[in-house]
Amino acid sequence: MIHIAIIMDGNGRWAARRKLPRTAGHHAGADNVDRIVQEAARQQVGTLTLYALSADNWQRPPTEVNALLALLQSHLLTQTRRCLEQAIRINIIGRRDRLPRGLCRTIEESELATAHCSSMHLRIAIDYSARRSLMAVGSRLAAEPCVPHARFLKLLGEVDHCPEPAWDVDLLIRTGGERRLSDFLLYECAYAELCFMDCLWPDFDEQALRSALEEYSRRDRRFGQIPTGESNQGAPSHA
Repeated sequence: MIHIAIIMDGNGRWAARRKLPRTAGHHAGADNVDRIVQEAARQQVGTLTLYALSADNWQRPPTEVNALLALLQSHLLTQTRRCLEQAIRINIIGRRDRLPRGLCRTIEESELATAHCSSMHLRIAIDYSARRSLMAVGSRLAAEPCVPHARFLKLLGEVDHCPEPAWDVDLLIRTGGERRLSDFLLYECAYAELCFMDCLWPDFDEQALRSALEEYSRRDRRFGQIPTGESNQGAPSHA
């Protein structure tokens, strides 16, 4: 089943265009998460990973960071109830040692409550850095000369507090008009199809998700192989 990852960018600019405080944009973005999660479930997405708070976001003003953390906790409570109704399993990936204790308790309770759900896997990245995760795995494997892929994935999951292996991302979507990965799932996105959208995250609706899925279905995913119907002559391709 398909794994979609989304960089939910543009909440602050959405609020600024409406002459609202940045927190209003984050609240609008959180409300949109509910709609997109439900649409992803309807589209039978296997795994949906959302970038909610990066490790670099700690550089923002403390008032904004604290408001974001409080919003994440309250939204997670609401999201857990809805996910239980739809048999969606929740998993929070990223560091937890810098998060408030209340948020950590909510994370643990949400993961435990939805652990039995199997219709879709919803992963939310909080205080996440792909480079930090890869470095942490590397330090654990420093004494091992040859590491099987399955073991690497297992350790990457452990570092990110993900009980299952980190499956490859099939489709990476970024809203907000930027064209970069911003330290998000760098290993898992090695062969991901990239879809960059100009619309801001609160404006990314169900139709936008369906359009991204339709575009993804038209792409030729070769994983280094020769395209169907093309001869093996000519310059090699790594696309």
